[in-house]
Amino acid sequence: MAARSLWAVRRRMQRLLATSIPPDSREWLPPFSTATQRNAGEDCSSEDPPVDRGPSLAEQALRLKAVKLEKEVQDLTLRYQRAVADCENIRRRTQRCVEDAKIFGIQSFCKDLVEVADILENTTKCISEEVDPEDQKLTLEKVFRGLSLLEAKLKSVFTKHGLEKMAPIGDKYDPHEHELICHVPAGIGVQPGTVALVRHDGYKLHGRTIRLAQVEVAVESQRRL
Repeated sequence: MAARSLWAVRRRMQRLLATSIPPDSREWLPPFSTATQRNAGEDCSSEDPPVDRGPSLAEQALRLKAVKLEKEVQDLTLRYQRAVADCENIRRRTQRCVEDAKIFGIQSFCKDLVEVADILENTTKCISEEVDPEDQKLTLEKVFRGLSLLEAKLKSVFTKHGLEKMAPIGDKYDPHEHELICHVPAGIGVQPGTVALVRHDGYKLHGRTIRLAQVEVAVESQRRL
């Protein structure tokens, strides 16, 4: 009796299960294998090897700029070296010109003085030659003409080269142009403090005093030294 009841309950449960499961799902589904999962994971995790695309545009721009700057540096360095060499050549050339000017600066003046020396030599020949007493007057006249010509030639040479003799008589005493020798009493028409007499002529070269004139300066009688 108990066995029959148990069997009836089992049958009823089978019927309930058969009616509750849909027809499509009654077929057996194979379990999801781990091998399939592993293969799928490997397929998903696998990646293509990286492609070498080369330097980027920014890197290429920087490289081009670096090359350009390097060329500019080389060009500037070359120009600097040339400029230094040119300056050195100019310095040497200028120094050589200065040295030549020191040596040959008076070349023109010396050339003119040679003509004066010729006149002086011809004049001395007239004096050194033995002449008769009757010809002494003629000799003196030649000497005088020679000396006059010599003086005129010297003045011409001095004027040509900017050398002038000072004529300070009557001028106010100037220690930059005159060398005081002594004081003398002021005469009639002579102002005190002015040059009364010239002992030794002074000279100027292009307006610059190169030799002071030795002078005597007029003072009032009570201030005479």
